[in-house]
Amino acid sequence: MVVPEGAIVVEVLNKGNYEHWSALVKNYLLAQDLWDVVEATAEPPIAEAEADQFVKAWRKKTAVALHAIQISCGPYAFSVIKEITSAKIAWDTLAEKFKPQPFVPSNSPVQSATSSNNPGYYNDFHQYQPLFDAVWSGDRNKAKEFLILHPNAVRARHPYSNKTALHMAIELEHEHIVEEIVQLMTEEELEIKFLGCTALALAANQGNIKMVECMVRKSKKILTIPIENNNLTPILLACFNEHWDVVRYLYSVTPIEDLMPEKGPYGAGLLCQYICAKNFDMAQELIRRCPQLVLTQDTYGVTPIHALAFLPSAFPSGTHLKFWQQCIYKCIHIDPSRAISDVRLSVQNEGNEEGNRREITWSVLGLLQGLISNLHELLGINRICEMKLMHIQSLEILDRMCEVIRPSYGKELEDVYEAIFRAIERGIFEFVDHLLKECPHLWRAENRMRKNIFHFAIECRQEKVYSLIYRLDKRKRSWIGNVSDSSNNGMLHVAGMLSPLAKLDTISGAALQMQRELQWFKEVETMVFPKHRDSLNAEYLTSRVLFTKNHKDLVKEGERWMKETATSCTVVGALIITIMFASVFTVPGGNNGETGLPIFLSRKLFMVFIVSDAISLFSSTTSVLMFLGILTSRYAEDDFLKSLPTKMIIGLSTLFISIAAMMVAFSSALFIMIHEQLWIVIPIIFLASVPITLFIWMQFPLLVEIFISTYGSGIFDRKVKQWT
Repeated sequence: MVVPEGAIVVEVLNKGNYEHWSALVKNYLLAQDLWDVVEATAEPPIAEAEADQFVKAWRKKTAVALHAIQISCGPYAFSVIKEITSAKIAWDTLAEKFKPQPFVPSNSPVQSATSSNNPGYYNDFHQYQPLFDAVWSGDRNKAKEFLILHPNAVRARHPYSNKTALHMAIELEHEHIVEEIVQLMTEEELEIKFLGCTALALAANQGNIKMVECMVRKSKKILTIPIENNNLTPILLACFNEHWDVVRYLYSVTPIEDLMPEKGPYGAGLLCQYICAKNFDMAQELIRRCPQLVLTQDTYGVTPIHALAFLPSAFPSGTHLKFWQQCIYKCIHIDPSRAISDVRLSVQNEGNEEGNRREITWSVLGLLQGLISNLHELLGINRICEMKLMHIQSLEILDRMCEVIRPSYGKELEDVYEAIFRAIERGIFEFVDHLLKECPHLWRAENRMRKNIFHFAIECRQEKVYSLIYRLDKRKRSWIGNVSDSSNNGMLHVAGMLSPLAKLDTISGAALQMQRELQWFKEVETMVFPKHRDSLNAEYLTSRVLFTKNHKDLVKEGERWMKETATSCTVVGALIITIMFASVFTVPGGNNGETGLPIFLSRKLFMVFIVSDAISLFSSTTSVLMFLGILTSRYAEDDFLKSLPTKMIIGLSTLFISIAAMMVAFSSALFIMIHEQLWIVIPIIFLASVPITLFIWMQFPLLVEIFISTYGSGIFDRKVKQWT
C-alpha cells in the first residue's frame, strides 16, 4: 500500500493492521506531547484569567493530534472519521471499528448471547487470517492444509465482514474450495448463518448448482432453514432469481412432507413462484403431489390460486394477437419445433435405409428444414406455439385447483373469492368462466363492499365476464339484477358510474367512449326490473341521474371531439367541391368552337373523367352536409348512441369516396392530355394514389371502429350456453 508523503506510520490504517498502527501513532503523539488531548476525558480546570489563552492552546493541540490521526488513515478509515472534530472521539471511533475482538469460546455465555444461531463464534483474526487469505486468493491447497491443522477454523469469522470462510468462498464462487470446506464441516456447522443466510441459501441465491449439490449431500436439514429477515428457504431464493436448474435439483431432494401446509408457508410459496414464472409443468407436479397447497397462503399471504389470477398473459383473453396471428393460433394443433425434430429423425432413418441416397435426402430435406425454420421465425410460429401451450397448461392447472376448491366452504373460500375479483379486474375471462363452471356455488361470491361478480364486472367494464350472466338461468339472473351493494347501488347504478380510465383509453375518441358507456347502461337496464330502475342509492340518486352526473365531462369532451373532426373534414370536403365543380367547365383538351362540345368527348377515358368528377362532387357535397349536421346537433346523451355516430360514418365514407374519385378524375385527365409520354404519366398516376393511401391509413381504421361499434354484433354475447 502506498503511504502518503508526510505520514507518521509505515502503513496507513486498514481493516487488518489496527494493533500495529495504533502503537505507532500513540508513540508519535506521546513524542509530540499530544497524547493528553487524546487520553483526556475533559479539559482541565484553569483560572479565569488564563482561560482564553489556554483554550486556544488546547484547541491547537487537538487539531494537530486529529490531523496526525487523519493522515495515518487509509481511504476507508478516513471516511469513518472525516466528520469528527475531536481527536479523542476520532481515536475511540477507530478503536471501536477496527480493533480485533478477542476469541470467544463456543460454550461461553457471551457467545450464546451474541450469536445464538451460529455454533461457535471465532473472531481471532490473526490466528485464522491465513485461511481467509487462501480463500480470497483461491488457493485450494493452502485452505485445505490450514483446515486440517485447525478444524475449528470452519467456524471462524472475518472480523469486519463477519463471514465464515465458507460464506466468503461461495460469494467468490470458488467451487473447489467450497467442496473442501464442506467435507471438513459437520451438519451443525453448515447451519452457521451470515446476515441470517445459511451457506446453502447464499449458493442458491447465486445459482451455483455445484456448490448447492455438495452441501445438500452433506446435510438435508439445511434445505428447510429459511432466511431470518424474509423467511425464504433456499429453493424459494433460487426461484426468485430464476435459477431453474437449482430449483429442479432442490425440489428433487426435498421431501414432500417439508412442503406440506403443516410445515409452514414454504410449499405454497414455491407453488406461487412456479405460477408467477409460468413454469406450469412444475406447478402441476407440485399440485398433484400436494393439492392442499392450492388454498394455502405463502409468506406474503398470497395463495397459489390468487397468484394465477394475477397473470392475464397466461390466458387467451390476456393475449392480444393480430388477425393473422389469431389464424395461426387457431390452426395450431401440434408443436412445430417437435415436427421439425420428427423431420430431422426421418431424414436420418432414410439415410440409414437407402444408403446411396442418404446425402441427397439430407441436403434436400435439410434445405426444407431450414426454410421451415426461417418461416417459423418470420411468422413467429414458435412463439405462438409456446403461447398456446402455456394457455393449455394454465387451464389444466385451473382444473386441478377446481378439484380442491369444489368441496371447500366457509372461510376456505375467502381467498378464492378474492382471486375471482382480481381476475375480473384484469379481464381474465377464462379464469372466472372455468371456476363458475366447475364450482357453480361460486356465482354468489361477494367482495367486502357486497358487490357480486357481475356488479364488479360492470364496474370494471369487463364485457366478457359480464356476459357470463347469460349462462345462468332466468331466476338467478333476476336475483342478480335486482340486488344492491353496501351503498345501496344496484347493477344499473354501477353502470351509471364512469368507466376506469384504463378501459376508456382503449377506445378512440371521447364520442365513442360515451357511446360505449351508453351501450353498457342500456344492456344492464334490460336486466333490471322496471320498478327498480328508478330506485335511489345511499346518495338518494337514481341510476339515470348518477349516469348524467358522472358523464357530464365526457359528454363535453365528446361534443368537442365531434365538432373538431367535423370542422376539419368540412374544410376538405368544401375544397373538393370547389375543384370538382370548376373542372367540369375546364375539361381536358377544351371545347369545340363550333359545337361547344368537348374535343375528347368520343374517348372512353373522357367518360371516366366525367363520371369520376360527378361522383367526387356529389359525394363531397353529401359529406359536407353530414358534417354540418354534426356541427348543428344538440348533443344530448342519447345522441351519442346512434345519431351522431351514423352521421360520422356517412360523412367519413362519402369523403373517402370523393377523394378517391377526385384522384381518378385527375389521372384520367392527365392520361388524355399526354398519353404519349408514359414515362411521365405513370409516375404521376402512382403518386396520385398516395393521398388515398394516407387517408386509408389514418382515417379508415376510425371509420371501421365507428361502424362496428354502432352496427356490429355488440360487445356482449347473449348466445352463450347455460351451465349445466
